[in-house]
Order: sequence, then structure tokens, then C-alpha cells
Amino acid sequence: MTSWLRKYGNPVLLFLLLAANITSGSSRSGESVCSSPPVSSCSECLRRGPRCAWCFQEGFLDGAEVGERCDLAVTLTRRGCGLEFIENPEVMVEVNPTTSRTQVSPGEITLTLRPGAEASVVVAVQQLERYPVDLYYLVDVSASMQDNLDLLKKVGVALSNRMREHSSDLRLGFGSFVDKNVSPYINVHPSKINNPCSDYEVKCLPAHGFHHVLSMTSNMSEFTRIIKRQRIAGNMDTPEGGLDAMLQATVCQGEVGWRGEAKRLLLLMTDQPSHLALDSRLAGIVTPHDGLCHLENSVYMKSSTMDHPSLGLLAEKLLENHIYSLFAVEQLQYQWYEELVRLLPGSNLLFQAPNLIDRVVDAYKRLLSVVQVSVSVEDRAFSRFLVSVSPLCPEGSESHDRSCSNVQANQTVYFNITIGLLSCPDDDDEDDVVQVFVRPVGYNESAVINVRSRCRCHRCHDDIAHQSSCGEDTPDTDHNNQEVNTHTHLSHTHTSHTHTPELDLEHTHSQERSWQCGAAASGLDCSGRGVCVCERCVCERNNLGTVYGTYCQMDDYSCPYQHEILCGGRGVCVSGECVCEEGWTGESCGCPVSTATCLLNNGLLCSGRGRCVCGRCVCDDHQHSGEFCERCPTCHSSCQSHWRCIDCHLSHGLSQRKMGHCNHTCTPLVGYVNDVTGDVWRQCVHMKDNCRYRFYTELVSGNTQLHINTQPECVSRGRYVGMFVSVCVLTFLSGLVMIAVLVLLLQRRSLPQGGATDTQYNPTGKDQSYIPTTNEKTTSYWRNCPLDQPMELYITIPKMPMGEPWQ
Repeated sequence: MTSWLRKYGNPVLLFLLLAANITSGSSRSGESVCSSPPVSSCSECLRRGPRCAWCFQEGFLDGAEVGERCDLAVTLTRRGCGLEFIENPEVMVEVNPTTSRTQVSPGEITLTLRPGAEASVVVAVQQLERYPVDLYYLVDVSASMQDNLDLLKKVGVALSNRMREHSSDLRLGFGSFVDKNVSPYINVHPSKINNPCSDYEVKCLPAHGFHHVLSMTSNMSEFTRIIKRQRIAGNMDTPEGGLDAMLQATVCQGEVGWRGEAKRLLLLMTDQPSHLALDSRLAGIVTPHDGLCHLENSVYMKSSTMDHPSLGLLAEKLLENHIYSLFAVEQLQYQWYEELVRLLPGSNLLFQAPNLIDRVVDAYKRLLSVVQVSVSVEDRAFSRFLVSVSPLCPEGSESHDRSCSNVQANQTVYFNITIGLLSCPDDDDEDDVVQVFVRPVGYNESAVINVRSRCRCHRCHDDIAHQSSCGEDTPDTDHNNQEVNTHTHLSHTHTSHTHTPELDLEHTHSQERSWQCGAAASGLDCSGRGVCVCERCVCERNNLGTVYGTYCQMDDYSCPYQHEILCGGRGVCVSGECVCEEGWTGESCGCPVSTATCLLNNGLLCSGRGRCVCGRCVCDDHQHSGEFCERCPTCHSSCQSHWRCIDCHLSHGLSQRKMGHCNHTCTPLVGYVNDVTGDVWRQCVHMKDNCRYRFYTELVSGNTQLHINTQPECVSRGRYVGMFVSVCVLTFLSGLVMIAVLVLLLQRRSLPQGGATDTQYNPTGKDQSYIPTTNEKTTSYWRNCPLDQPMELYITIPKMPMGEPWQ
């Protein structure tokens, strides 16, 4: 293989030799795929497979089914279809010779594929001997990095001198990062924001997401001065915002100063893991990263409002900007970053050790010896394509998946890229072009493959296919047949590759036929809901309703309903949307175009405080309400603030002549009314001399207008006294009635039922009606006295006989 590659060293020639490798099957399998089940149009035939062809010759297989026009090209020829009448598009490959590349060639390729077909192209990537190098130091300056920052100050210049051995044109840049400057990542106490290290009596820099400190420069003295000026900063949590800063250093091309012709190295130095996407939810930040540059005055401005980037987004931006990434980390975090670099193409991992210089140089040499490509398809068409990559490595190198290792200077690596079209776009767009990007990792050049989908026929064939069903016995039939014979003779005389006026006329006529079925306007014959027969649309039948119209663009079921009426009864359904009658608009034709329902009597629209939407006023702010936004209870002062003004007018007897005496006390916009009808802004009440005076407030041209009701509601003192006495008397009488009822109830319960004597069983045998006449009780009293002279007193108390008066 390698000797053959050396023989055809020209990449373009090699590309042409390997291009257009179309998948094919056996004749029998292809025939069955094309003809079963039957097809009804040329476009449907092309989608059956890469070997299916369509015959559009008039009179082909008269009386046969339309689907028999779709078959293998050899089968159609054997059945009598002329080659010039067979639609069988082939894969086309075009190389743009105007796009010249130094390292990647060819730069631009155009493929034309039909469904089921695939083509192989070859892209050559050449390794040069010496490259210009841009090296950007991205350093974690959190407090835990103090020792590593001191190390960088010592080895930074030495590393730059070593890199000059591999590049005569070296430029250096520098940037720093910590973390997002919001809680809980930092201490937001005012004393900690400007100096996070105040507890340790050390002056630290405030935490920051990313600071671009030095753009690419070849001035080593300036680089050394910048490195020595760096100080640490402080934050609270362990993970840092390295990936967030890394993305900004990648996409901010102009600010950083990345050169287009240089090899780009991004060296990230840290001693902690990095935050990943969705970690910012702890701080209430939920906006995904947009992958754009947000530097202002060299400061990352979206750190506190945008989430950390995902690894997929970071990998994409590293590829787009041709950047190699190196991670210099502590040994404790080596395993964490080892898993991460596997997801970032062109990345390498190394220790922050005293031999950091050797490790960076070795990593750079190792990256240059590996040639790898990344092939990506536009997101909108990713599922419709099949892409495979096979590397063809030079002698002495090793082949891996999509890459070659141990590639030496001035050697060329070839990549065989196969692209297959699985399906056509949903919109059946004939001119649909999808870009496939071939990006060698770390190279500032790439190749673009434009893939055009050939999913539709270039001539109007379906009308010819249905010719047998369109024939009618008319006086012009013979004349039409003569024209057909003439047209057929011309088609046999001139091949499809010859540009003739007759073919132009045929193409114009086919376009006219397609237009008559609505294809030119909507891109689909008969709006995709019918078949074009004899230059007319025959609409399909549907259980949901009726499909009708010149191009089957209307129906009576797929549009919005209002009050269970299609389009509210004020329009017709066209292509799933209501076409409203004059004077109506909206999704279901329920909104009047006129704003008459939003006008006040004075002609002001929504009181000048809103807009008319669908015949109703929508107020501009929440303070206003009402049908015409005329209400605003909170737009003027409270009722109590007008009491002094009301007192003034009452003291002058609500006289129109004396109304001007109160102008100094209240607003001059005061009026007397006997009653207020209609809607008002606010109703207020003022009490004076046992009378209630009602007044109303409203806004007139921004000023408060008072309307005082001249009919007070008064209550006399005598009326209050009578009311009080009446309440007391009623309360007393109610109490007497309740007491009488309770006494009657108690007496009734104390009487025996029916006057009978209770003769219940008495277990003691005594006559319970016996009452003793006396009751003797003995009481002993003791008194402290000598032991030989005790004293005891007995007292007998007789019980008074029953009926004897008390003495």
C-alpha cells in the first residue's frame, strides 16, 4: 500500500482514484427493492436504493402499472426504455482547485449522493519540520498554588528557552484564574471580597473567573516581568474554574493573539480538580455556556452569570481553534485529569514536578508525532449520514483508530473518509447541502466536504407516467400525438448531455406542469396530500375530514376551533392555518382587527394606558385595571389626605360661591354632586356632626379630582337614645321569659309520674320513712394535765322532734 502511495504521491490524484465507491448489491436483490412494493413517482423510486432507476419515456409499457417504470437500469433498457429516458443519477465528485493548502489537501470537495449511496475520498495531511509555536500559560493562582507559582517564576523562562530548540519562532502569553466570584465559591463578606486572605494578614488578589494578563509576545523580558508580578488569590471550595477559563483562552483569538500559522499550546497549571457543567446550580446559575468570548478589558465578564462549559463544548472549541492542551497537575489529582483528557482530543497530562521543563517538551514532541483527524457533520443532518475514517500511515509509523503515531517530519498521512447518505431531508429539498468538516487535531488547516443530496428527479415524470389515465377522445388527439412523436424523435437524436433548444423547451414545460400542481410554491406536489394527475391535483381521502383546493392546500379539520366551530366560523382552513375573513385575525379568527371596542367615549384608546389586543384592552402596568384601563386605585393619595379639604368646604356650607375660599387648603379640582353614577375611581367617607359625607376621587390629566356628595347621611341623638332603651327592654323581657320556662321545666321533672308511690326493693329491711327523734353523739376532749389526772367530757345532743318550733 505504501509503495502505491509513493507512486501516486499527488493527494488530488489519489483522491480521484479512491472517490465514488458506491455500495451495490446483486441484480435480483436490487430488482426486488425497486419494484416491491410498487412506487408511484420518480422521486419515490430514487429513494428505494442507489441502483433504482426510473423510465419517463412516453408509451413505455402501455397499459402496465406505473410502478413498473421503477427498476434496475439494465432491466429498463432490456424492456425497451431508451437510455436517454432513464433517470439514474450517479455519484459526482468535484475538487475545488482554487483552495490551496500547505498541510491539508484538498481543501474543499463537493459530493453529490443519492439515498443509499456512499463515496470515499482521501484527505492528505503533511507533517512539517519546524512550526511557529504559540505557548499560553493558564495558571491557577488560588492560595494552595503558592509553591507552584514560585516554581513557575523559576522555570517559566527556562521552559521558553527549551522550546526555542524546536521552533525558531516562539511567542508566549499568560493568564490566571481562580473560580466564580459568587457564593458559595468565595466568602462574600465585605472584608473578604477585596482581600480573601485577611485572616492571615496577607494581601491576596480578589477571586476571578479568568484574567488575560499578557497577549502573545516574543519579548522574554516582558514575559519574565509579568510572571514575577503574579500574586495568589483566595476562594472557599476545592474545585477551581479551570475549564471555564480554558474556554475563554481558546475562543478569544484576537485578545490572546493566537497566530493562524502557528502550533498552539495551552498549558494549564493547577493543583485541584475543575468544576464541570451544572456545578453552578449551587450558586443559582442555570444559563448554559454559549461558547463565545466574553472578555472586556481582559476580564471575563460572564463568570457570575453563565454556567461552566461542558466537556463536549470545550472539545469542540479546541478543535475549531486548532489548540493542543497540556494539563500540569499535582500527583493527587492525576487520576481525575487522566479521565478528563480522554474526552479532549489533542490533550496530554503531566506532573508538576521539578522536571516540568522536560515533561512539557516531551509532550509537545509526542503531540507532533501523532496525526489524528476529527470528522463532524452539521447537527441538523447528523442522523442522515454515515461516516467512517481509515488512516493510511507512512512507513515507520503505527496505525490507530483515526490516527497515526510516530510520524516524522515531512511525512504525509492519508485518511480514507467514506460518507454515505442514509436518507433524504424531511422537506425534500433538492438543493439541500450539508457540510462535513475534516479537522486534523492541532492543525490550523482543515478540509470541507460539501454533500449535496440528490433526492428528486430533474424532470416532470409523474404526469407522463399517468398519461394513460389522462387520455380523452378530443378533436386534437391526432395533433397531440404528432407532437409527441416529434418530441420523441428529437429526444432520440440528441443525448442528455447535449444542450439543445428542444430540451430547454421540455424542461420549461416540465416546470410548468410542476407549477400547475403547486410544487413551485410549496416544494411538494399537491401540498403532499394528493397526486398530480394530468396536471391537476387529485386530493387524498381522509377519515378526519375533507381535503380540497386547487393544490389540496385546504381541509376542514386541521385548523384551530373556537366554540367548537372551525376557525370560529370567520375563515377557511388552508394548510393547517386559518385564513380569516376581512376584519378578523388570530389563530382561530377570534380577534377583530378593529379597535372600536377599546375606545372610550372621548376617543382615547384604552384611556391612553394600554394597547388593544384581540378587541380587549391590555394595560401597560399592573396598577391600572378595568375594561378600558380606567381604574387605578393606587394612582392617587388616600381618603384621609382629603379630609382637611372636605372640612373646609363643609364649613362654607358647600356653597358654589364660596368654593374658591378653599383653594389654599386643597386641590382646586373640586365639584359638588347630588349623586355619582357609573364607574368611579375610589369612594371615600368623612364623618362630621353625626353625618356621613361621601366623596369620590379620580384622576383627570394626572391631577386628583374630588366630587363631594351634597346629600349627607345624618342620625339624631334622640334616635340613638330610643334605640338604646328599646334594646335594653327587649333584653330584659327575653331574660324573664327564659327564667320562667326553666322553672316550669324543673318543677315538672320533680313530680312523680302518675302520682304513684315508688315501691322499689330495699335490701336493708328498714322503713325508710322512719325519722329518729334524737341523735346522740359523744365527743371526747383531752387536755394537757398531769398523767395521774386525766379528764374526759361527754356531750349528748338530742334531735328536735319534727314539727316542734325552734326555741
